[in-house]
Amino acid sequence: MTTSPPGPLLTAHDLRKAYGPTHALDGAEFSIHPGEVVAVMGPSGSGKSTLLHCLAGIVPPDSGSISYDGRELSTMGDAQRSALRRSEFGFVFQFGQLVPELTCVENVALPLRLNGSSRKDAERTALGWMKRLEVDDLAAKRPGEVSGGQGQRVAVARALVTGPRLLFADEPTGALDSSNGQRVMELLTEAARSTDAAVVLVTHETRVAAYSDREIIVRDGKSRDVERAV
Repeated sequence: MTTSPPGPLLTAHDLRKAYGPTHALDGAEFSIHPGEVVAVMGPSGSGKSTLLHCLAGIVPPDSGSISYDGRELSTMGDAQRSALRRSEFGFVFQFGQLVPELTCVENVALPLRLNGSSRKDAERTALGWMKRLEVDDLAAKRPGEVSGGQGQRVAVARALVTGPRLLFADEPTGALDSSNGQRVMELLTEAARSTDAAVVLVTHETRVAAYSDREIIVRDGKSRDVERAV
């Protein structure tokens, strides 16, 4: 069993990002350690999603630094950042974004197939993750044939199937009722922590943020770290 290195897995310092006259990020700071779940909270338009997109290397900040595992994201080329997103980062979005033409097991196996795994090996690994997320009985169904809560669990399995070190979850329960949302969060955090994956959880719901170890409040493009009382 490997031991996680000391120190944060990802840090961001003085991030700034503007879209025309609008400052989406104005000196935001962020850090997360292996195995930690950090909730990024704030009102609509506060800069939460922009922060996530910058941290994931999807959108470059105008200035500031982002360091992942000792490597500066801003100095990486597009191909290097894309490779990170395929192999070391996982993503869960509000509406799952499953491929409707593929079965659920094919959706979960897709990241492995894109990384060169055979169909047999990819689907075997995918089924293992689907079982952990309690949706292995949906393997042959297509996304349009399952419920919203089931589809979101399939999406979580897809995000974890490559064994990412860092999982980005953007309003993962936003389209679900409270019961389904609770189960998705329980399974997501349990599965991530079992592999020592860090989770960046963007949400505006306090009941979802309650699954985190720590909260970052984003307001007007600035961030504030909130320590949770134990």
